[in-house]
Amino acid sequence: MTVTLMATSHRIVFGDCKSMREIRDESVHLMVTSPPYYNAPFDYPGLFKDYDEFLGLMHDVSCELYRVLAPGRVACFVTDDMLVDGVKYPVVADVTRLMMEAGFRYRDRIVWVKPKGYVRISRRSGVVLQHPYPMYYYPDNIQESILIFQKGKFDYSYIQTLAKRRLEKSKVDVKEYNGQEWYLTVWNITNVLPFKGRAEEGIAAFPDEIPRRLLKLYSFAGETVLDPFAGSGTTLRVAKELGRNSWGFEVDLELKDTIRRKLETTNGNGKITFQQRKDARKLRSLIRESVKRRKSVALTHMA
Repeated sequence: MTVTLMATSHRIVFGDCKSMREIRDESVHLMVTSPPYYNAPFDYPGLFKDYDEFLGLMHDVSCELYRVLAPGRVACFVTDDMLVDGVKYPVVADVTRLMMEAGFRYRDRIVWVKPKGYVRISRRSGVVLQHPYPMYYYPDNIQESILIFQKGKFDYSYIQTLAKRRLEKSKVDVKEYNGQEWYLTVWNITNVLPFKGRAEEGIAAFPDEIPRRLLKLYSFAGETVLDPFAGSGTTLRVAKELGRNSWGFEVDLELKDTIRRKLETTNGNGKITFQQRKDARKLRSLIRESVKRRKSVALTHMA
């Protein structure tokens, strides 16, 4: 049976998500995001002055998420530990700790595995080829964590209050669930490659398939989804496709056209509004310059 999507609303605020004052308390039903990869050498070099500044941001966001999420609802982070200038930072452990300190309970962790073919042997892992002895081993990473937190426990009697039409729109496709092995804690999904000309060029975006699964598994049609680090707008686009409302926060004004293009070319009946706060910034050009300099240095060292 074909199910017609209901009209939805999509609000994007350009400003720092440490404060999401535009959102009413307990009005969001699901959060899906990927925070900036802490000073990732070829994505966000030098974005934060140090790791403490990054943790301060995540602390503030965790507290705001607890305020805006409805009781029993879920928050999902796509993230991973970061290697920066030879130092490994325990992002997964720290995000988990901060969310639990904010009041959330740790519900699950899914491992997102990317295809091996997209990763070549790096200088880091290739050291063993030059020095085939113990203690030279450093593996290349082809996975990220999808961390799932919950604000208390969900009241399943809520489902009985939903209209039959909304329930039908929200039903999980069991064939898809079984066929793509959503039931496992390991999801094999191809990552987004930011080829020239793509909307995600120069942006560390996650594939649509991740928010698509999470929205289907943790929200009902007509509910509201939040992405506090909207980036190129992937979560918002998927929300529009699946008949969910959305809030997005993004500090970088230079991503406005990218988000607009992704939303306006997406199926679904949705109203799109933009708001700009004084704490919005223009970051993309600065990040591109930093990445270009790092690549130039890397090529010089390889020569």
